[in-house]
Amino acid sequence: MEISAHSRPAVVAYQDLLRLHLDERASNLVGTIEERQRNGRTYLYERFRIGTEMMSRYLGEDKPELRARLERAETLKTDKEARRKRMTRLAKTLRAEGFITTDRETGSILLAFSRAGMFRLGGTLVGTSAYSLYQGELGVRMDYEELAQTGDIDFASFERLSVVLEDKVEENPAEILKLLKFDPVPGINDRQVWKWRQSHSEAMVEFLTPAFGDEKVKPLPALGVSAQALNYLNFLIADPIHAVALYRSGVLVQVPRPERFAIHKLIVADRRRSGPNQWKSRKDRAQAEFLVAVLFEDRPDELAEAYEDALSRGPRWRDRIKSSLKRMPETAERLSALV
Repeated sequence: MEISAHSRPAVVAYQDLLRLHLDERASNLVGTIEERQRNGRTYLYERFRIGTEMMSRYLGEDKPELRARLERAETLKTDKEARRKRMTRLAKTLRAEGFITTDRETGSILLAFSRAGMFRLGGTLVGTSAYSLYQGELGVRMDYEELAQTGDIDFASFERLSVVLEDKVEENPAEILKLLKFDPVPGINDRQVWKWRQSHSEAMVEFLTPAFGDEKVKPLPALGVSAQALNYLNFLIADPIHAVALYRSGVLVQVPRPERFAIHKLIVADRRRSGPNQWKSRKDRAQAEFLVAVLFEDRPDELAEAYEDALSRGPRWRDRIKSSLKRMPETAERLSALV
């Protein structure tokens, strides 16, 4: 497989744009930082007063990079205007370098959800919309055929995380989607809507959450939606990363780690190899093949770790992966060389 890389200046421009968006988010701090312990993890909150009432806002899991940015919040505030101008210039540079941009409809949704706090509160963009953003993370040019949209824009989050955060989006996704001409697709009952379809197109927005057995609809209180539970999804969205969707001056989102995305695609490709979604199965394998080829050269240790993790989760996981790899001899050879 031939892999074409973006130029070094383009990769640096993307990394700079991502850094500036993270700085921009941290610059919005107005209160004091508070730590909360949950299940052995430390989460950071912002405490501030509105009138006579004290409020709190979730900032993220306590990690050195986030902590450092929050400590520089006052300095970052003073740089806001210059930072936004630079973000605009960098986005323009990336378009000129051939980075694939996010279409208007998807970009509008991502921007509105980002402003509402969807990604801050644990929401993760998954599916082809997330796959397309690895062009910046991995510094590679991507095949337009593999990026052809299915019409679905999928978001996922852990139900447990959504409950323990004790925070919620600033604007309900259902209201945002209504403004963008999306209608709810009825579920079991009106309170369990987890997908919306746009009235003038084939676009579909879906919310997903990991299942550990029964694949039923569950609430995600932090995001203000219900979500369809799916097995194997916990592997995909564990420890996600930040990325920038190239819409306007960029939109800061959260996506799965590329090595987890690649291995997960092998699993879901097998789940969809029969029935009406066979064409999606072929697309799953194509995306997995491309990412494995890139990661095998550039990040073999991360790829090996994700592959071994999936294989260690039991015979069902191993059988799914093995079944897909039978159709992908080059990918199977690369992965076998890692373990």
